[in-house]
Amino acid sequence: MFFLQCRKTVFFLGVFFIGLSLIVFAATTVSADQLDPSTIPKYVTPLVIPPAMPFESKDSASTRYQIAAKQFQPQILPPGYPTTQVFGYGDATGPAPGLPGTRYHYPAYTVEVRSEEKVQVKWINGLADDAGNFISHFLPIDPTLHWANPPGPRDHRPEFVDVPGAYKGPVPIITHLHGAHVPPISDGNPEAWYLPAAKNIPADYFTRGTFYDSVLPAESGTAWFEYPNTQRATTLWYHDHTLGMTRLNVYAGLAGFWLIRDSYEDSLNLPGPAPRAGDPAGTKYYEIPIVVQDRSFNTDGSLFYPDSRDFFGDYEGPFIPGTNLSPIWNPEFFGNAVVVNGNTWPFLQVEPRKYRFRFLNGCNSRFLIMKVVSDPLAARPVSTALTFSQIGNDGGLIPNGPVTVEQLLVAPAERADVIIDFSAFAPGTELYLINEGPDEPFGGFPVEVPASSATTGQVMKFSVGGFTGIDSSRLPAPGSLNPALPVLGPVAKTRDLTLNEIAYVPQDAPVEAHLGTAENGPMGWEAHMTETPMLGDTEVWRLINLTADAHPIHLHLVQFEVVGRFPFDVTAYAAAQHAYIDGGKMGTLPDPLSFATGDTSPPNSWEAGRKDTVISNPGEVTMVKAKFDLPGLFVWHCHILEHEDNEMMRPYMVMEGQCASFDPATNNLHVPCLEMGDQYSLDLSLANNNPLQFSLADITAISGGSQCASYNPLTGILHLPCAEYFGLRYSADLSVTGTAPYTFELFGYSQLP
Repeated sequence: MFFLQCRKTVFFLGVFFIGLSLIVFAATTVSADQLDPSTIPKYVTPLVIPPAMPFESKDSASTRYQIAAKQFQPQILPPGYPTTQVFGYGDATGPAPGLPGTRYHYPAYTVEVRSEEKVQVKWINGLADDAGNFISHFLPIDPTLHWANPPGPRDHRPEFVDVPGAYKGPVPIITHLHGAHVPPISDGNPEAWYLPAAKNIPADYFTRGTFYDSVLPAESGTAWFEYPNTQRATTLWYHDHTLGMTRLNVYAGLAGFWLIRDSYEDSLNLPGPAPRAGDPAGTKYYEIPIVVQDRSFNTDGSLFYPDSRDFFGDYEGPFIPGTNLSPIWNPEFFGNAVVVNGNTWPFLQVEPRKYRFRFLNGCNSRFLIMKVVSDPLAARPVSTALTFSQIGNDGGLIPNGPVTVEQLLVAPAERADVIIDFSAFAPGTELYLINEGPDEPFGGFPVEVPASSATTGQVMKFSVGGFTGIDSSRLPAPGSLNPALPVLGPVAKTRDLTLNEIAYVPQDAPVEAHLGTAENGPMGWEAHMTETPMLGDTEVWRLINLTADAHPIHLHLVQFEVVGRFPFDVTAYAAAQHAYIDGGKMGTLPDPLSFATGDTSPPNSWEAGRKDTVISNPGEVTMVKAKFDLPGLFVWHCHILEHEDNEMMRPYMVMEGQCASFDPATNNLHVPCLEMGDQYSLDLSLANNNPLQFSLADITAISGGSQCASYNPLTGILHLPCAEYFGLRYSADLSVTGTAPYTFELFGYSQLP
């Protein structure tokens, strides 16, 4: 849960050259038990094309799926190597993993839907063995983070008297459909997790997160979510989103594609088909989703992920509780092998014709810069053998596209929908998809040290074969794409939000990254809520990057417009911001435009239209515009998963009108906006005028104590300490925005001890 008080004492770094990129886990680092990636044969395994996820039932009202997370051991490395234990999603109505006909896979099968098609999914936490006992995570869970923490306190950063080892209890999950326009109850809030329905879970463990909810009655270990798919044709993906351990559950394999189609896309006659449920064996596909991930392996075939700080810089402690530093969590992770659709360095036999590829960067921390070349070992940068015709991005087809690009810059969680035309190449030609992104945090162009050409600088191979038929598909003419875009409307508010680096004592310790506001500086997940757009409003968020590295920033709920970017003097701006905060926030909050060192540049051609994830470059202010058209609680965060898991994530709430109003005729205070999945409200009765005090009159869906609110006229804050949700007490603080009849806006929302 998010709090008004943060346990850590921190200061933020305004000098942008002190940063995370100075202390990276190198992809070339190999311990004695790790598999040397240079010894893994390349291009011996055919690319797996994820089949379509079968639905359980369908009628005029909705389409229903049952999708479970299970543990199994696929062949990720080439034949002859050991199998690899993973978590993966699959069709819960079909055979279990390992049985003939199973529909469990890493990555998961693709869910394909139509725009406006209502879909209900029963998400099942199946991380239990055949005897019904829970299975522990095979990757190291750091219990010192602010995480789900089933042993309690739930969704809380626990306290320790000694340095703890990794958590070995039952594994929580919660699935987020990334890029979906969906109400909060089905958004996959990080605190809406749940444990498997295992028989040996300790009696004192929490089995559900603070904000667990379900659109339909659900038994233990499950949740029903509903997706209206009220958006245009696009490439989404679903993945785990559990508080403080997303990096581990996604690295373990919990991810898959979710494709939305519409009539406009149908009319374009793009390359296809894509996999459909019930396709006969041997069906040829010319539309292929491709997820690129980096992984490291141990010699026994298991996934390697750091279980200590030994693999990141040279910091050796002390750790919690002696300092504020977590003993297991690492600020970033860069694997030393490339996995594409679940296999290391696969190949795809292609015909000399057009193909549509939907690329997803599924890496934890790595930015990809992909090219198609004829020599994968050539000195970087390599001249391209052909270009990409990019027709879409996160939010769907690009207006006035396609755009022709020689390389694809794709940050973690971003998607690129492209057409590649192999028709100019003779059978027998071999082409290679390579990566020229760095084996360390991305700081913008030029890339000083590209990925190793022998390992992480290669992705997959295209082998051109013979032509088996007629290619009747079309590559849209340049500038011809004209998808209908939602109207964002006039801007009601501009927010200045910051990306910050946090340093702790001792001074040689690794830093962390936090989001924050220009007014308050860095703020963790637990700090009071600051982003509260009004329902139906359009806002511009200016992302002020004070760090050394680029960060992919993702907003739940919305598909936004990238407005542009401008460079600024980080040192001067940070000094002015510090002075404002240290001076008690007196005077004028510094405007980043006053520190601009160049003109505002428009978005890159491939960023046109709508997106849900944007690259915020160091030393730049990145501006996005979004309309907030569904009420309730959502989150925004960095999609470098190691950052997201350790405080670089913030809640935001879309407000329905004023959060509280006082009616002097009835002496009642009405508070309608304490919303967590459902709408909750409370009413309080005026008990004393100086200062205003209220006693509880009525609560809808929640309950509380007798002295439920007090107003401090010196601070203008109304304090409500007695709202209760799922047995835990919460406190809401509201700031006065007018005189009698008093009205209030949400100022903070926190969990009480």
